[in-house]
Amino acid sequence: MKSTRTQRLLAAALFTASLALPALAQETIETRIGKLSFTHDFANGYPTKETVTKLYDERDFQRACQLYLWAMPMVSFGEVEHVLMDAPGSAYGDIIRVDTVPSISRFLTGNATTPYIMSWLNLEKSGPFVIEMPAGASAGFVNDLWQRNVTDVGLPGPDKGQGAKYLLLGPGQAAPEGTSGYTVVQTTTFNNLWLVRLLSPEAPEREAMLAKIRLYPFSQRAAAPATKVVSLGGGASVANAPRGFTYWEQLSHWVSAEPVQERDRIMMGMLKSLGIEKGKPFQPDARMKTIMTDATLVGEAMAKANDYEKRAMPQAHYADGSEWMFELCLDPSQESEFYTQLDERASWFYEASCTSKGMVSKTPGVGSVYLGINKDNDGNWLDGANTYRLHVPPNAPMTQFWSITLYDVSTRALIQNNSEVTDRSSRQDLVKNADGSVELYFGPAAPKGFEKNWIPTVAGKAWFPYFRLYGPTEAHFDRTWKLPNIEKVK
Repeated sequence: MKSTRTQRLLAAALFTASLALPALAQETIETRIGKLSFTHDFANGYPTKETVTKLYDERDFQRACQLYLWAMPMVSFGEVEHVLMDAPGSAYGDIIRVDTVPSISRFLTGNATTPYIMSWLNLEKSGPFVIEMPAGASAGFVNDLWQRNVTDVGLPGPDKGQGAKYLLLGPGQAAPEGTSGYTVVQTTTFNNLWLVRLLSPEAPEREAMLAKIRLYPFSQRAAAPATKVVSLGGGASVANAPRGFTYWEQLSHWVSAEPVQERDRIMMGMLKSLGIEKGKPFQPDARMKTIMTDATLVGEAMAKANDYEKRAMPQAHYADGSEWMFELCLDPSQESEFYTQLDERASWFYEASCTSKGMVSKTPGVGSVYLGINKDNDGNWLDGANTYRLHVPPNAPMTQFWSITLYDVSTRALIQNNSEVTDRSSRQDLVKNADGSVELYFGPAAPKGFEKNWIPTVAGKAWFPYFRLYGPTEAHFDRTWKLPNIEKVK
């Protein structure tokens, strides 16, 4: 009993003593996101109601900005499906010709020198799918919805330009009976793009080769229908990442349409906190819609900085003292030894589409090179109101041709001017110097005598070029041939 009474007296004494202790004051701390308040000091207190609201808003906004960059390859590529299905009478598996300036202008950083043919393949609807490539000069690939290389075809592909039957299998699809003689490749998404450039400079040769290409479901191989060919015209829609809240609506659509990649499970958890979840409707409230819309603005600004100032991407380096850089700093798998190439792919897919082994080939005479530049020789951003000159030295290191193409920063598609002149190339009748070098000009007006070497720009618009080498030779790889900077004409 004494012990119990002693305990009660001790407890009462402790309680009385606690009343004499000063109450811990509410603490407010300054952070980069503003003031945060806590019921006591920061270490001992709870966040106030207002601070809880601010922290969740900030968490959702930060997650949305990073998810914008992460999802760039899929959302941007999904717009390719939208544009291709805009061709009159087009359907999955049709060959779609993209061979005019208005049609090429609907895609990111398209090359206006050689025509494209494309097809959107939906393996969930078709099942295993056959691509018959004839022998001849072509270069192309199949990309999955994340724009990862599934296979090259044509000269850079396994067939080496000798022709082959490719069998494309989708997620969960096994190779059926009777595939002897096929090159079997597996993709991890149901939606895929097949894209080929027919490389002959002669139109009749390109048409003859096109007539031999066949696309059809494997199940129809015994009596495969003729492959339909349709032409894509011009249009308002461009296959780039949509601005504003539409970005998230499109992401929700593709998340539900495709299997979840194992590498992306953490990102899917972050998406879930924003209301995007596979197989469920996306119905954000007004608060979340505002946050996510704001995040697309900041996310795109981050994408621009990440793209046009390639910080911490040493593989972009072209040559000492040069403003030119390699635009494609990405492995076609999008993987390095220890990480997925998040910044590298966000940089490339903000301004371009597709990857292939041929696009990053280091073998002389094979594939292509993509050099880009955003600044003149003085380190200033390129401006459509100014006139610039580029000296292309003689003996450009290529087995096929070189080209330079201009793009609007706003869309990253072919520059829009009144003439539809968007590129110049070694295949054209250019004015040349005595040593075979070429002076190219970019600006609002053509320099007298160099009209053939001029690409018009537009005042009030920023632009950037790609300089491409097709079949780059050793002189490119060892830098015995270097492309000079673009110079502003004073």
